[in-house]
Amino acid sequence: MIEAVPVKNAPAGLAGASLADIAARRRGRLRRYLHRHPRLMDVVVTGCYLLLVTPTMVDAVRGGGWLATGLLVAVALSLLFRRSHPVALVAFIAAVEVAVTLLHPWGSNVSAGLWFSLYAVAVVHTRRFALVTLALATAPLALLYFFAAVGPLERELPAHASSPQEFQLISSIAAGTSIALSNIVATGIGISVRQRREHEQEVAAWAAQAASLGSVNERNRIAREMHDIVAHSLTVMVTLSDGAAVVVKKDPDRAAEVLAELSRTGRMALADMRRVLGVLRDDASAAGQAPRQPLASGDSFAKLLDGFRTAGLPVHYSHTGPALPTDAAFQLTVYRIVQESLTNVLRYGRALSRVDVTVRRDGSMVSIEVVDDGRGAAETAAGGLGSGHGLTGMKERAGIYGGTVEAGRTVNGGWRVRAVLTLNGNKGEK
Repeated sequence: MIEAVPVKNAPAGLAGASLADIAARRRGRLRRYLHRHPRLMDVVVTGCYLLLVTPTMVDAVRGGGWLATGLLVAVALSLLFRRSHPVALVAFIAAVEVAVTLLHPWGSNVSAGLWFSLYAVAVVHTRRFALVTLALATAPLALLYFFAAVGPLERELPAHASSPQEFQLISSIAAGTSIALSNIVATGIGISVRQRREHEQEVAAWAAQAASLGSVNERNRIAREMHDIVAHSLTVMVTLSDGAAVVVKKDPDRAAEVLAELSRTGRMALADMRRVLGVLRDDASAAGQAPRQPLASGDSFAKLLDGFRTAGLPVHYSHTGPALPTDAAFQLTVYRIVQESLTNVLRYGRALSRVDVTVRRDGSMVSIEVVDDGRGAAETAAGGLGSGHGLTGMKERAGIYGGTVEAGRTVNGGWRVRAVLTLNGNKGEK
């Protein structure tokens, strides 16, 4: 069975179709109908066989050969079982056709039953098995004609005045050869059909695997997004709430400012979560309600830094070189790397006096560096206080752009995160 795997990037009219649907369309209207009604196809095959052997049956009835006619009818009926018992059918037809030939020599298309039965075997069995079956099924009838000159067919051969033995030999060889070749053709067609079906199944399996990998990659991307959103937002909100609790009595105005930032951070987190989870919806209209906005430039990036400043981080930002490309995916990568780095500083840093965020673009290279002069990050890395998902997520994001991420302690005891991304021709902007 071919799985119903949706085909992406398909031509017009095929988008959303499965490989089974596409394969069905290639069959044509009549073949599609017969494919959906296999028993009807078996009746058609039986009718074709009866049509081919009708001259032999009529000739046999005229000569009183009712047994040969009955055997031909039995072969026709047995073709109805070619799908369920193909090997047994070949053996039965091979034996019956030898008997019919002995009872009514030189009948036309007597070996037609083997064509259909050998085809059925080749479709469902391996090539080697089909070829062995071909040889075993063809040998009796073909050899019977090859050796007709000394066998029971000798008296039935038409005489030739000048050279009856020569005519007999030629007729026998021609009959045996035509039987062998027709059986070879029928088996070859069956092998070809089997190979095509196997190819379709392999393509279907590959498409299913690709779809599965795509789903896993999408889930990983969503997991990274959710981690960055939740980890950043909760860290900032906890810090702001702690700060508001401290200053509410001493400086109510400052406390109100901190609480306003706390509320804004929560709303931004909810908006980001709706945007990320929107990709799980199947309808395009719902996904269109939550577009991915450029984050690494403009107000969004400035608000990110202001939020950390309000939470208590002495953040200093600098950008050198040309502006970042307008590609939303690339900007999101830069945004998340800076966000995760500052979140870790806010969560683990102690005795901070300065946090430098530097973004540099030099041609196709973009570097992001976040350095603090505090302490605590090294102990976190050594003591395992963090989950490690943040650094892993940054490395995965950078890897999409052929980049790297390094994190470690500075000579002054602080912590430094450096990411290098490479713009490519498809995503970068000159």
